[in-house]
Amino acid sequence: MFLAFSISDLITVPFGYLLSWLYNWTSSYGVALIIFAVLVKLILFPVSAKSKQSTMKMSRLAPQMQEIQKKYADDQAKQSQALRELQQREGVSMFGGCLWGFVPLLLLLPLYAVVRQPITYMLHQSGEVAAQIVDFIKNANPDLFSGNSFYNQMIAARHIPEFAQQLQQTIPGLSGSVLNGVNFTFLGIDLGVVPQFNIFAWDAYDWAHIGAFLIPILSAASQVLTMFIAQKTNNSVITDQNGVRDEEAAKNSQANQMSKGMMFMMPLMSLWIGFTIPAALSLYWFIQGIVSAIMDTYLTVHYRKIYDEEDARRLQQLMEQEAIEAEKERIRAARRAANPDGITENTSKKKLQQKQQREQAQQKAAAAREYAMNKGLLSEEDQQEDESCLSGIPSRPYCKGRAYDPNRYGSTPTKE
Repeated sequence: MFLAFSISDLITVPFGYLLSWLYNWTSSYGVALIIFAVLVKLILFPVSAKSKQSTMKMSRLAPQMQEIQKKYADDQAKQSQALRELQQREGVSMFGGCLWGFVPLLLLLPLYAVVRQPITYMLHQSGEVAAQIVDFIKNANPDLFSGNSFYNQMIAARHIPEFAQQLQQTIPGLSGSVLNGVNFTFLGIDLGVVPQFNIFAWDAYDWAHIGAFLIPILSAASQVLTMFIAQKTNNSVITDQNGVRDEEAAKNSQANQMSKGMMFMMPLMSLWIGFTIPAALSLYWFIQGIVSAIMDTYLTVHYRKIYDEEDARRLQQLMEQEAIEAEKERIRAARRAANPDGITENTSKKKLQQKQQREQAQQKAAAAREYAMNKGLLSEEDQQEDESCLSGIPSRPYCKGRAYDPNRYGSTPTKE
């Protein structure tokens, strides 16, 4: 029985048991591998969602980042500082999407070992026993191992039933499930063989060769589809600071330029690798590419709905602010039309209060005099004084009080 002794085995051993169980349950390696690829993507869905969200957030900042780059084109220090402040304000990181994107890759690399080492992870044999099985079959038929030694276990696992009796004698303790090996046949295609790119070297033009030839091509095509969808969906959320979509910024964004280059480079690399490894790995990548395209579309629709609501709120706030500014301008225009010369009186709060108090005092005094006159309480002299001047003193009609005496302090002698 295989025991885990390294960190990578914490991933490979459980998934190896999962692939083995699916193989025994479906009795088809191809079906088991397809289900296995789908389950792996579903398990990694939270990580993929985090990566997608971070990438879309960065895409939305493309117009503002381009403005900063233009503004500080001659000062890299200020440009970097402004970009950092923008990212901190928006709560995103330039490397956030990349870092989250590396997490599935770090998990997929050990899973790659699960597929290419079926004796170790599907048949649950130690590395020593697996090496003994490979060496025995290689010595018995060296022509079977003409390819990359990385995939010797896949080649040996296919041919274990042919050497079951000899292996049982050479390596005692092998169980019946191990001696049955692994049947890589799926839809008439042997997934354990390496597809041949040179069709002229085929010894027969049958479905087995054609199917194996098509699997790497489909794998590369699925990557093109996934990257195309990701590029289009990321561009669809690029908006300016007011929440309006900016097609020009999307076209000139750095992420868009990089994705265009990778859209052709990565699938070509996948195509080349697909003709150097067993078809099972290309099938695994093909299924993961299809599932990734579906998940990417779903996540884009989900997050774009959230971001569209944010953009709608930004537009609403912008319209409200514009309406407020328009109303202020209308009031200012009305004031200018009513007072074209720009002459204004002092309307401080304190003086307005004082003016209001004086008017109230005058109204009360006038009401009191009118009441006194109606009741006959004023003498004829008082009435004449009230009619002549407000203060009752002709020489000082606006003085306070009626006790004013111009000779109170004595008359000033005049010089002759």
